[in-house]
Amino acid sequence: MPRTVILGVIGSDAHVVGITILEQALSSAGFEVINLGVQTSQDEFVSAAKSHDAEAVLVSSLYGHARQDCEGLHEELDAAGLDVLTYVGGNLAVGQNDFEDTRETFREMGFDRVFDAETDPEEAIAKLRSDLQLTTTEAEQIKVDG
Repeated sequence: MPRTVILGVIGSDAHVVGITILEQALSSAGFEVINLGVQTSQDEFVSAAKSHDAEAVLVSSLYGHARQDCEGLHEELDAAGLDVLTYVGGNLAVGQNDFEDTRETFREMGFDRVFDAETDPEEAIAKLRSDLQLTTTEAEQIKVDG
């Protein structure tokens, strides 16, 4: 049975190319992807994760205001009783000089994984498989069955 992930661009961001590439890569890897599209609110992420019994929420942002857009997301997920992996990626901060500082900021906000805009989708998928504790055999079976 395919593992379900929620994907979307948070806040006022309207950049669609990254999530389109991610959706295709995740689908090809055997995941069921619920793509919320662009300009997605925190409430929409939480509602989709709950209604689809998702195992992960993947948040994309390219316009540099992800910190403001993601503030409080984990509290909303907790309030909804959801225990999901959370990933965030893209160009997360305006004038970002040291991505390690940005990564630490988002880790402190509760994100399990933080990726920059240069991350290859296959790297994120490998981390997702690892974090979901999918064995190679299970991951291959999902791809065949999915």
